[in-house]
Amino acid sequence: MCTVIILRRPGHTWPLLIAANRDERLDRPWLPPAAHWADQPGIVGGLDTMAGGTWLALGNSVACAVLNRPGSLGPAAGKASRGSLPIRAAGASNAAEAATAIAALDSAAWRPFNLVISDSRSAFFLRGTGMGHPAVVELGAGLTMVTAHDPNDPTSPRIRRHLPRFEASPPPDPERGDWTAWESLLADSDHGEAGIAEALRIPPVQGFGTVCASLIAFGAAGARLWRFCPAPPGSAPYEDVALPPA
Repeated sequence: MCTVIILRRPGHTWPLLIAANRDERLDRPWLPPAAHWADQPGIVGGLDTMAGGTWLALGNSVACAVLNRPGSLGPAAGKASRGSLPIRAAGASNAAEAATAIAALDSAAWRPFNLVISDSRSAFFLRGTGMGHPAVVELGAGLTMVTAHDPNDPTSPRIRRHLPRFEASPPPDPERGDWTAWESLLADSDHGEAGIAEALRIPPVQGFGTVCASLIAFGAAGARLWRFCPAPPGSAPYEDVALPPA
């Protein structure tokens, strides 16, 4: 179960901020974000070397992250890799176009998925249940948190515990390179009575855990920033990802 947090601030110099923790099997091989796809030179993302896709992709103007739905961890025979979906979406000229294109697909081709598609002007949540076309929900201004559940769903222990913490924290300042509060939150492995399902950074448990983290910003004038932690957040520094010109 991964986590994606987005903050939409229409009219701000930095109208879109994204934070994401990737939770995965520890033995599933991957490479850090780069331009891994020769046929998609404008797209940067981490590479799942097992299936060839990604959990988070950034194009010239669109970012897209994919998350599992409950009970759908891992591949399945006869199903396409969900990691292909962020690459498709990130190649669009804007988030609305990407959401429309993904919504036209038959979700039965993949195991159940959540997608978060965003750009500097809009954001969308797509729910693929494995039947029919993915449902699309436009995300409004403010803070949205997505796990294996729907956006800001209080039945998710992780959302219930951590959404108020993000809402109460000072937002990052990309202009000054200050992401301190969000870095600290992404590194939080504490949990309460609901157990490990509440933790934002999952410690290694039965070969599964949080393996990396990302912080992304979109500027109103077209700037894009991606800071990547190549290990469980809090255990290694964030590094700037080299992005091709938009």
